[in-house]
Amino acid sequence: MINLLKAGAAQLIVLHHLAFYGPMSDYVQPMWPALLGWLGDSARIAVQVFLVIGGFLAAKSLSPDGARPLGVMPGLAIGRRYAKLAPPFIAATLLAVLANLLAGLAMEHDSISAPAGIGQLLAHGLLLHGVLGYESLSAGAWYVAIDFQLYAASVLIVWSAGRLAGARQQAMLLPLLAAAGMTLSLFYFNLDSSWDNWAPYFFGSYGLGMLAWWASDPRRQSSAVSALVLLMLVPATLALSMEFRSRIALALATACVLCLCGRSAIGQHGRTWSAVHALGRISYGVFLIHFPVCLLVNAVFVRYAPLEPEWQALGMLCAWTASLAAGAAFHRWVEVPLGRAVRFTMAHLVMRPVLQ
Repeated sequence: MINLLKAGAAQLIVLHHLAFYGPMSDYVQPMWPALLGWLGDSARIAVQVFLVIGGFLAAKSLSPDGARPLGVMPGLAIGRRYAKLAPPFIAATLLAVLANLLAGLAMEHDSISAPAGIGQLLAHGLLLHGVLGYESLSAGAWYVAIDFQLYAASVLIVWSAGRLAGARQQAMLLPLLAAAGMTLSLFYFNLDSSWDNWAPYFFGSYGLGMLAWWASDPRRQSSAVSALVLLMLVPATLALSMEFRSRIALALATACVLCLCGRSAIGQHGRTWSAVHALGRISYGVFLIHFPVCLLVNAVFVRYAPLEPEWQALGMLCAWTASLAAGAAFHRWVEVPLGRAVRFTMAHLVMRPVLQ
């Protein structure tokens, strides 16, 4: 189910950016105004699916039972997360810089970024471009920085729960702390867009994912599951009644789906599920690489193809297909090898002081 959600959300994000960033979509708009309008606006909330899944998997890795955190120092856990996210992101950012330069030779459009400076590149490498006020060099770059912030926040919450509990097991302490952070986000930070470069703005969705993991454990007693589900539903429902936000409604629905699927058996055999798993695996690669690909396809079709809606719609289809192919190649030849190299390096650095 996670791969199915990731695969679907990734396609919507690619199509959203194709519709939002022209110029091909500008020519296609008169032919399909309603579809392009929806993709360019509402489809962007698909990112909430990734936020919820991020919290779900963070809870699984940091404290599977919600009572005992794994024995990892906060700094090491945060460092590992950075080492997983940053190298492929940096590679994709450099490709985006190159794509901007090449596209700028073929067309003039506001989707093309100005040439990147050293400070801007360093800020991207440190995942601080948003908080330092630098323009993103690629669509979706903000999400990688926010994901890192949210994981760091969840590490600190788990660590704090461990410190408060001491040697005693407090089965609900960690979920209560996560629910408190989620509630504060939903009722305050998420209502103020000036916080949208910081983790607290998004922790409502991320916290829903964490609670969904703990509630989805089929080994957990029904009374505990009921308490965890209430911790999910009550704050989110009250927040939506106070001010409805479609992004939060989608996050809540995603968390409920993950919770229900964790407590039931779903057949995952056949070619359809194989395709779903493949698309889920490459979703991060697609997310990282699709913008430079779409930018180059836009430049080619606007420069060399007729500026008719049908031709430009074909260009959008080519950009979508090319994004999937490039995402698969990026996953295989960049993301996976970089991950192996980083894991080997970190294992060597961690083990070295012990061996000495």
